Amino acid sequence: MLENIEDGTAAATRLAGGAPLHSTLDVADPADWLALDAGVREVAWHRPQFLPKWEHSAPLPADLTQLSESRLALALCHRDGRTRQEAVRRSVRYPALLPLVVVRCADWVGPVREQARQLLCKALNVGSALDLAPLILRVGRRDRGAFGVDALSQILRQASHGQLAVLFADPDRIVRRFAYQLAIEGRLLHPAELARAAAGDQDTVVQDLCATAALTTLRDEDLHETVLPPLLSARNPRVRSAGVTALRRAGRSKQAEPFLSDRSALVRACARYVVRQQGGDPAAWYRKWCTAPDDPELPPGAVIGLAECGNRTDAGLLRPLLAHPTAGVRARAVAGLRALDCADAKQMRPLLDDPAAEVVRETTTALLPSAKELPTDWLLERTSSERPRHVRVGAFRLLDAHGGIVALRAAVGLLKDPDVKLRTWAAQSVQRWHPSPDGRHGVAEAGELIDRGRHLVSDHVLRQLK
Repeated sequence: MLENIEDGTAAATRLAGGAPLHSTLDVADPADWLALDAGVREVAWHRPQFLPKWEHSAPLPADLTQLSESRLALALCHRDGRTRQEAVRRSVRYPALLPLVVVRCADWVGPVREQARQLLCKALNVGSALDLAPLILRVGRRDRGAFGVDALSQILRQASHGQLAVLFADPDRIVRRFAYQLAIEGRLLHPAELARAAAGDQDTVVQDLCATAALTTLRDEDLHETVLPPLLSARNPRVRSAGVTALRRAGRSKQAEPFLSDRSALVRACARYVVRQQGGDPAAWYRKWCTAPDDPELPPGAVIGLAECGNRTDAGLLRPLLAHPTAGVRARAVAGLRALDCADAKQMRPLLDDPAAEVVRETTTALLPSAKELPTDWLLERTSSERPRHVRVGAFRLLDAHGGIVALRAAVGLLKDPDVKLRTWAAQSVQRWHPSPDGRHGVAEAGELIDRGRHLVSDHVLRQLK
């Protein structure tokens, strides 16, 4: 695979030496063709001795009519427009060079472009269009690239479901979007197939496209059992939320209740909407769940869900959950108290030593507004290399938010931390540090600390700080 223009120049040089096309690049990879096109021009400008010396006069020399496939590929990428135009005309003898004709369809020289477009229209059929689709769509992102995409669309509208299926699995998301759009327009996919595609594809555009198309069929009750389950069980929250919202239209609002505790905030919000539409009270459902602080089956989503639709009085249900045996519940309890503006620094401080990183992260975020109220010596102890990484990170974030000499002391102390990222964050903190405006205490210590981090700032900045 030609990964960049340097690989393209190397491929151009090998082709000029007579190497076969198929052994020089991956002919099925659109990136290789584009890298070769750029590489030939790079060689032509900086190392022209490696390429054939075609003259720029008309008519073109007779040897161009008898070029090998490899040499004609170079001619199709030549920096001179007349050479490219003649090469396009001659390339009809070599079907393997059609990808370069696709590239020339977006050429900046009009005659080259027109010649390539005529040849492409004659050569395209469903089979060749499927092979060239990834390249055509990639070239289509360029200026003057729309012609190839339009031609591709017209040809592939004649393709069957089985033929288009090749493009559904293409690694390029642009190709998958294009293929699913054609399939939906042509009604080639069953609603259940669309639901499975929405649930399985990683691209959000494909997910929305297929989920929307699948849900338009929900008027037919016979399709509920085949369309809704893939959507509701999808890993992606966007797809699950579409399925949950559709439960109301399908007359199955009761099935939305389990999704009130979903791990995704988007899904929980959609579930609350559906439950409310049928006259239910999501807040009461959450409160019922959270009244048992030792319940090992308590879902973390129910805890944060209570904060999302409850009020400050619900903080009394969340505080006991700070000691829950499940880390996810403890973390969501902290996040919930912060959302309700009921985070008590004294009560949450012990959670900075929690063995679960997610709990410490949430606790740190909740304590940031009150960072100056926390004992600095206690926090500095937690930046020791003997502490777990997530504890050191949390303590440093709070010390850095404190500012002044406290932040500088913590940052310099972590410049030799065993964790690379933490060392980097500490160095950045030293570089952006400035004295606190609230007093001049610690001036001598600040000077010593700045000297320890002098390798991180310029001499000018060092003089300014001192």
